[in-house]
Amino acid sequence: MSAKIVQEAAASGSEDMPSSYAVAHEHSVVRVTPTESAAGARVLANESPVAVEFDAQPYAVMMLTPADLEDFAVGFALSERIIGRADEIARIDIRYGAIGIGIDVRLEKEHSSRLAERRRSLAGQSGCGICGLTTIGEALPELKPLTGAPAVSEAALFRALAALPARQVINRQTGATHAASFCSPEGEILVVREDVGRHNAFDKVIGHLARQAIDPASGFALLTSRCSYELVQKAVLARIPALATISAPTELAVSMAKDANLTLIALARSDSVLVFNNPFGIMVKPF
Repeated sequence: MSAKIVQEAAASGSEDMPSSYAVAHEHSVVRVTPTESAAGARVLANESPVAVEFDAQPYAVMMLTPADLEDFAVGFALSERIIGRADEIARIDIRYGAIGIGIDVRLEKEHSSRLAERRRSLAGQSGCGICGLTTIGEALPELKPLTGAPAVSEAALFRALAALPARQVINRQTGATHAASFCSPEGEILVVREDVGRHNAFDKVIGHLARQAIDPASGFALLTSRCSYELVQKAVLARIPALATISAPTELAVSMAKDANLTLIALARSDSVLVFNNPFGIMVKPF
């Protein structure tokens, strides 16, 4: 099956990136109906293996959309609790190979000790956030509760919901990627990152906030996915006080949000949302 590169892509791609790692490619297909068939084309999202190393030591292999890799590296390191701040990273080296991408995150020497405590070996899938963990405690770490009310209102949330589809460049081509965004208190979308995996997209946003020194408490996160417990975990670890998702949450996600004082909004649509946890009473009476 033939394929050609789709030129329109995420603006953050590296100039040194081989064309095979474009975020999407066009493939030939045959469309079949009950009465006829016809040749056509379909744009598919790229899903590439990315080997993450810390201080040249293998840590994880993740499947993700090959864009915004520096943001992903920082966000992943924060979510894995290997670093506490972006400035604990000395540099990020990215290598493009024939069958995959390598990211080597070099830590400042005084912060490398945490790596030994957190090191694991896993083969991560785009829909999986816990592959390779060996204990329940690793999968469900105790989270420090949030203490400040989030900066979000009904008007801001619906404004962001209305604006997000136009910012999903890759998904508009492929229909196959999730979007994670961080929004201002007024509902302006400040950053959007897309990926075949919702966890990866959120890590990219978290990494962008850290690299740009944007206060995570100054806005709220909006994602186009269901709300699994890992997204709640990432939001709390990043100290983002409010998380909204387009689809439904799991019971564990809601329970974890309540324990951590995370404002959790889900099934967010243009005409209504469901508030599952509202510890600071930002929209309705606290419950």
